[in-house]
Amino acid sequence: MDLSHTIGPGMQVYPGDPVPTLIRHCTLERDGYNVLDVRIGSQSGTHVDAPAHLKAGAATVDELAPELFVGRGVVFDLRELVARQRITRELIMSRADAVGPGDIAVFHTGWSRHYGTDAYYTHPFLDPAACALLLERGVRTFCLDAPSIDETPAGEHADAGYPVHHLIADAGGVIGENLCGLDRIDFPDPLVSLLPIALEAGDGAPTRAVAMELAE
Repeated sequence: MDLSHTIGPGMQVYPGDPVPTLIRHCTLERDGYNVLDVRIGSQSGTHVDAPAHLKAGAATVDELAPELFVGRGVVFDLRELVARQRITRELIMSRADAVGPGDIAVFHTGWSRHYGTDAYYTHPFLDPAACALLLERGVRTFCLDAPSIDETPAGEHADAGYPVHHLIADAGGVIGENLCGLDRIDFPDPLVSLLPIALEAGDGAPTRAVAMELAE
């Protein structure tokens, strides 16, 4: 199951991030082959954050072990949440015992339905206490169908900072953001892959996120 948004010049980007451009550099007609000049931000579209995104001197995306990006997905169904609601310990407690080292926590908020609109930035977000609970269980990879695992700053929330990003970075973990199509994971124990481009010194990188159902 493809869990990724397509990257292109008309896509929605996080406020202040560069807008992708795709320019035809070589063409079949002129050069005998096609080559695109691709210019995107490290956080464009469906992407992962390395610890270096918000932590000085931390690991960059090209330095991280590939196994951080592939594992059994444990899906938390949170589609009943409303705008700017916290994903608390209480909301995830019923499934918290099901996760452990090597697992990928997948928060299905349903917020990808707002992709391309201003409402996308009013997404639910992970509470630091809930994040700490999963870190204690050994989880090091977190992903969701929203633009940020922390609250996107706006108005009275402008000084909120990025506490969950910092918790995960301090633990050497990674975050996947802007996933979509999580409703198509209708089978247990999906194998989730968030393998990113190995950008040199990258604070993050786009990924073709997928969920796979393994044969018996």
